[in-house]
Amino acid sequence: MVRYAEPETVDWVESGGGPLIAVPETVLSFWAGADGDETASDYDRACEVDGRAGLLPVGDAAALVLGDEPAATAFLPEHRAFVRWYAGDDEGDLLAGVPEALRTAEWGPELSWRVPGPVLLFDAAWPGGACEGTDHVRVPLAPGHYAVRTAHAQPGPETWLGLVQLRPLTD
Repeated sequence: MVRYAEPETVDWVESGGGPLIAVPETVLSFWAGADGDETASDYDRACEVDGRAGLLPVGDAAALVLGDEPAATAFLPEHRAFVRWYAGDDEGDLLAGVPEALRTAEWGPELSWRVPGPVLLFDAAWPGGACEGTDHVRVPLAPGHYAVRTAHAQPGPETWLGLVQLRPLTD
């Protein structure tokens, strides 16, 4: 089991108020964010995603939109999960509650996401080509097909988090 004894042990990504998006590195240049001459920008499309997570086409792949509400988000590779910090005073307490939250969560319907390899998680308002100069985290996913499930959890009396877990699928 991974222990998170030190504060700021994981990298958290925050948005300016809109959704976060995980875009495959191979198609980053196709994500225009809030820029562009189109009537509806890529950012507008991301804002239209209903629920806790959704998929949007980007180039010849799909990006995972983390919707619901803006929240600081980290990826915990040992759980293959994005953890969204909705409420709580202490990072250590929040992260310590993740294993139990994953075991007891009431999961929503699953999405099916095919990724060509690693993705970058960042604020959906940023263009993909500029996201590396902003608040972002690289998620080293192996190419393949994943089931994506979401849940809210309350691992402590004052701690609420969102979970977006990835499960590899066999083709």
